[in-house]
Amino acid sequence: MLESALPVAFVPSTDLGRAREFYEGALGLPVQNVSGFACVFGVGPITLRVTKVDELTPPPFTVFGWEVAAIHEVIAGLAGHGVDFVRYEGMGQDPAGVWTAPGGAQVAWFRDPDGNVLSLTQPPA
Repeated sequence: MLESALPVAFVPSTDLGRAREFYEGALGLPVQNVSGFACVFGVGPITLRVTKVDELTPPPFTVFGWEVAAIHEVIAGLAGHGVDFVRYEGMGQDPAGVWTAPGGAQVAWFRDPDGNVLSLTQPPA
């Protein structure tokens, strides 16, 4: 029934202005709509709705991610916009913060201003 419907992703934020600055300014996502309830961004054919919440305890796992073709290039570009990549003890990440999964995918993590964990994944060659 929903197999051909486009998904809408939701990420919570306690400060939509700060979130917009990050998602639009640092990540380069185009803004589609802004209200007192949410800031909506385009991510390819997908909609990312950053929703206003009063309180937030960010989960310790990834809430949203992107598949990229050249992870180290994307990391360098985002780092140039002030994005810091997360290092996890025992993960064996390279100097840029990239972990290579057993299947060969490369993954890196970063946080938005609310502490939500976001990720980049480069599929195996």
